[in-house]
Amino acid sequence: MTSQINHPAAGYRKIFDSVEELNEAIPAEVIGTIPSWLGGSVLRMGPGLFEVGGEPLNHLFDGQALIHKFDLKDGGVTYHRRFLRSDAYVRAMTENRVVITEFGTAAFPDPCKNVFSRFFTYFKGIEVTDNCSVNIYTIGEDFYAVTESNYITKVDPDSLETLKKVDLCKYLSVNGVTAHPHTDTDGTVYNIGNCFGKNMSLAYNIVKIPPAQKDKSEPLEKSKVLVQLPSSERLKPSYIHSFGMTDNYFVFVEQPVKINLFKFLSAWAFTGATYMDCFESNYSMGTWFHLATKDPPDYLNSHRFRTSAFNIFHHINTYEDQGFIVVDLCTWKGHEFVYNYLYLANLRQEWEEVKKAAVNAPQPEVRRYVLPLDVHRVEQGKNLVSLSYTTATAVLHPDGTVWLEPEVLFSGPRLAFEFPQINYSQRSGKKYSFAYGLGLNHFIPDRIVKLNVQSKETLTWQEDECYPSEPMFVAKPGATEEEEEDEGVLLSVVVKPGAQRPAFLLILDAVDLKEIARAEVDAIVPVTLHGMYRHPRTEQNNQDTS
Repeated sequence: MTSQINHPAAGYRKIFDSVEELNEAIPAEVIGTIPSWLGGSVLRMGPGLFEVGGEPLNHLFDGQALIHKFDLKDGGVTYHRRFLRSDAYVRAMTENRVVITEFGTAAFPDPCKNVFSRFFTYFKGIEVTDNCSVNIYTIGEDFYAVTESNYITKVDPDSLETLKKVDLCKYLSVNGVTAHPHTDTDGTVYNIGNCFGKNMSLAYNIVKIPPAQKDKSEPLEKSKVLVQLPSSERLKPSYIHSFGMTDNYFVFVEQPVKINLFKFLSAWAFTGATYMDCFESNYSMGTWFHLATKDPPDYLNSHRFRTSAFNIFHHINTYEDQGFIVVDLCTWKGHEFVYNYLYLANLRQEWEEVKKAAVNAPQPEVRRYVLPLDVHRVEQGKNLVSLSYTTATAVLHPDGTVWLEPEVLFSGPRLAFEFPQINYSQRSGKKYSFAYGLGLNHFIPDRIVKLNVQSKETLTWQEDECYPSEPMFVAKPGATEEEEEDEGVLLSVVVKPGAQRPAFLLILDAVDLKEIARAEVDAIVPVTLHGMYRHPRTEQNNQDTS
């Protein structure tokens, strides 16, 4: 993964182009042979409309949500896509303008209104977007498209129709949750989100949503806050994109990228600010690791873990071993918010300009941190980590904090291992060997990578002028033994601009990343962020929820 590949043709810009939805599924041309055991469907979420009324949407996360589906059946493949009928989308299409503020694009009052009406529109404040373009997962037997606000959207995984908008605030004390929940084998869903309480008190709530109910009642109605974690700053919560979970613990990484609530609640309403305008960095806090137990649920306030500053979006895996918690993360060094570099104007530049911008951005690194569970009755200044297979350290300081230094599992200049996946059903919360990721070359997705987290060896799939998406691992049926952790396939949606059929579903052998088959379609597929594999028999997903 250390090789630098150039993209002088800048074909990557096609993945940031608007597309139209399809009236019906279209057939794919299959090259190779799809494994007989692989059926079901691949569901993906991402932005698909990047301008409204002739005005551009500014940020990668602003594009209107498009749900994609590749159906695999009897060796054949079809492709279908539809826009999510969110309020943000429907109103934008009706009024031909951005009506609800997105991540990096502000909505302004209707220009046809008079000054008096426009003033009260501003005074009323901002509407939170329901543009659920980030991920899709199951709650009970239902499928939901999600973003990071308090709104999730129920969808039909067969027709791709939008069914119902759901406000999580009606069920839980949260102001939003991440797009990366964790799911137990019984279907119980865990997630984390910010909570703004009385007197502007701020905390992070870990929530629990039960599995499908025998009486067919709504699982969300029986959801609850499991445990509350404190915020290091009263009016500035940290940005959360994911969290860690083992059999017995939750791990929350509180990073120095902060949301300024004063801007969020005041300036936004009057000046047309966006979500991005409300982020800032705390240059002195570093990064904190918080621990909580699952059963009984309790915050471990005696365990205070700290390290140097980094951005964190995706956890790879978290597990317990010999009195320690091992936390593997995709990190970006420093305080500056990586999302600052994901404006569409930056991503659509010529290749040399893309590279120049990426040089100034925080640099990516896959890191392993080790948290000792017994931090008492130990000598200060000595490394508490005794695991033989890692160089990560943890040192108790006089003030009671434990300073963490990581082991670097992968590092390459301007080369990121991101959008990580593992054999989730078998290895989530357990010791593991393999992670699969999307390789970002100066923020441009141009490779799929398999990382051995024990040996640090990597394998790479790459093809000229091909731009893949997050690789999804699907285990081969019956592959449950320890030595068969990587027995299965990787599925990735790849765009190849200029080809006769410019997009395809790629199927790789997860052992050696050799191509098994591809299903090519006569359609450009814009960038997708996250998704899931829907099994044909159980109708349950093996999605990444790390």
